[in-house]
This record gives sequence, structure tokens and C-alpha cells, in this order.
Amino acid sequence: MRFDTKYFGQIDCPEEDKLFFPEGLFGFEEEKEFFLLPFEGSEGSLLCFQSVATPQLAFVAVNPFTLKPDYAPVLTEGELKAMGVERSEDLCFYTLCVVRSPAGDSTVNLRCPVAINDQTRRAMQVILEEGGYHMHHLLSDFGRKEEDKC
Repeated sequence: MRFDTKYFGQIDCPEEDKLFFPEGLFGFEEEKEFFLLPFEGSEGSLLCFQSVATPQLAFVAVNPFTLKPDYAPVLTEGELKAMGVERSEDLCFYTLCVVRSPAGDSTVNLRCPVAINDQTRRAMQVILEEGGYHMHHLLSDFGRKEEDKC
């Protein structure tokens, strides 16, 4: 499938790599199909959710486990059922990032990750009720050692 993107120009992606969001993303409920594209040189930790229908609509995302190895999102029974799995650990998770300058002022939303069933290509954004995660974690905080935080 050939289509236009915000960050990568016109590209080809296999149709089977497309992600389907039955409910869209929060605030973009009409957007149902995205590709998850890695940024060059990021080794898969910095990615982009690119809308298929709207070339200028793309969300920067990060692999939350590269920032916080103990990140442990837990979905509700209803969310697990909607995703077609029995356990949260059966899903892939990505968190959306608000990019700012300088980069250390950028934030990641650990409370509302995107969950993906890699087998069915079904995806949904969820709100985690447990775990103490917030919507605006400073990216610069992840580079500090615990004893350096005040």
C-alpha cells in the first residue's frame, strides 16, 4: 500500500501491517487505521502512529519499557476481551509523546497507552486506573538516577 505520511514522505507499507483502531484514538475517534513506523536510528524505541486516511496526522510514540523497564500496564476484563487476549502481558504497548524543544521538556503519557494485539492487528488506547501513572511524565526524568530526584 502506497500512501503519504507526515514525517516520511510517500512510502510503501504492506497492507497486513496496518493497525485497526475500532474506536480511534482519544480525540480522533474517526481515525481508524494507522501504521506504526519507526524513526530511523531509534532502534525501534521512537515510533510514529501514522494515519492512513489523513497524511498530516501522526503521533510520536515511544516504547515505554525502554524508559521505564518496570512499566506494568493492566487492562480491565472488558478491555482484554475487546483485544481478544486473556492477559495484559499478551499485548504490545506504546505511549504517546508530546515533543518539545529542548527534548528533555517533552512528555510521555504512561497513563493512556496504546495497546496492540500483534496477532490480530487490533489496537486501542486505554486509560490505566492502577499503577500511579500520569499523563505528563517529563522525558528528562527518565535519565536521572533515583537518588538524583528531589
